[in-house]
Amino acid sequence: MTTHHRPLLSSLFSLLLLLAMGFLALGAQAASLPGPIVSAQQLKALIDAKSVVVLDTRELFQSDGKTPNYTAGHIPGSRPAPYSLFRGPKENPGAVMPLPALTQLVASLGLDPQQPVVLAGSGSDATEFGGVARIYWNLKSAGFNKLAVLNGGTGAWMAAKLPLEKGEPDKISPSRPRLTTNAAMMVGTEELNQLTKAASKPLLVDARPEDFFLGEMRHPQAARWGTLPGAKHWDSEEWFVANTGRLLEPSQLRSIAQQAGLMSPQPQVSFCNAGHWAATHWFILSEVLGQKNVRMYAESVVAWSKAGHPMDNEPSRSTVLMRQVKGIGVMQN
Repeated sequence: MTTHHRPLLSSLFSLLLLLAMGFLALGAQAASLPGPIVSAQQLKALIDAKSVVVLDTRELFQSDGKTPNYTAGHIPGSRPAPYSLFRGPKENPGAVMPLPALTQLVASLGLDPQQPVVLAGSGSDATEFGGVARIYWNLKSAGFNKLAVLNGGTGAWMAAKLPLEKGEPDKISPSRPRLTTNAAMMVGTEELNQLTKAASKPLLVDARPEDFFLGEMRHPQAARWGTLPGAKHWDSEEWFVANTGRLLEPSQLRSIAQQAGLMSPQPQVSFCNAGHWAATHWFILSEVLGQKNVRMYAESVVAWSKAGHPMDNEPSRSTVLMRQVKGIGVMQN
C-alpha cells in the first residue's frame, strides 16, 4: 500500500465509525420509552426528539357522527388509528384480527415492529382506555415490543397546555411490516373450555361491571347472561382515578392488585364481553406490574355464550322472558 493512500483510508474509517456510532445512538434513543405508561410531558420530549410514532386511537367523529375529533385537534404528527379499525365483525366484535388483515392495517399506518409507538386515546373514561389497551395488545401480540400508552390521552395533553395540530394528517408512506402471532398472549374459546375442566385451572378474571358478572345485564351480541364458570369478578374501572380515564400511579396499582389477590404465580386469563375491558386488566397485570402467564380471552362472553358452554350466574328462563318482554337487561350499543 502506498503511503499517500493511508490518510484517505484512515479518514474513511473514521467517517464509517462516526456513522456507526450515530446509528447506534439513534437506535438507543428510539428504543428508550420510559415505560408502558407515559405522561404528556414525557411524550412531548419523545416527539421533540423525533424518536416515536404517535397513534391517535380516537374515532374520527364523535358519537353524533358529525363532530370531528382528529381534524379538530390532535397531538402534532400523530396518525389517526381509530379503535374501530382493530375490531372484529358486529356479531363477534372481540374476534382477533387475522394476521393478513392486521398486516395490511399496520402497513397503511406506516408502522414497523421495531418503531417505538405511543397510543393516545381521548382519556375520557375507563371504558375508552380499554380500546387503547386492546390496540396495544393487538400490536404486541403481532411483534411490536416498544409500546406505551399516554396516560389520560389527548385530554391530558390538552390539560398540560401542549400544542395541538388541526386538519388532515400528513401523507403516510406505507410500510412493509413482518408480523407474527404470539399465541402465548391469547386463548381461544375451545382451548379455554378445556382449561376450565382441567385439574389445574387458570384464574379467570371477569373485568366487566358487576351487573354483567351477576347476570343482570348482557351485551347485545351475547346469547346469554352470566359469566364463565368459576370466574372472579374485578371491575377494570378500579384501576383508574375515579370518574376519569387516567390510571392510578403504578405503586397504587400494585397495592390494589395485591389486596385483590391478583398478584399470583397462578396463570391468569382476563375476559369481558368483547375484549376491551379485559385488555385493560391484561395491560395492568402484564405490562405495568410485570406478572407472567397473563393471557386474554379476546372473544370473551359474546363468543362463549354462543358456543353453548356452561355459565355461572345465568338467570332462570322465566327471568330471561320477563326481561325480553320489558326490554331490559341488554346493554345499548
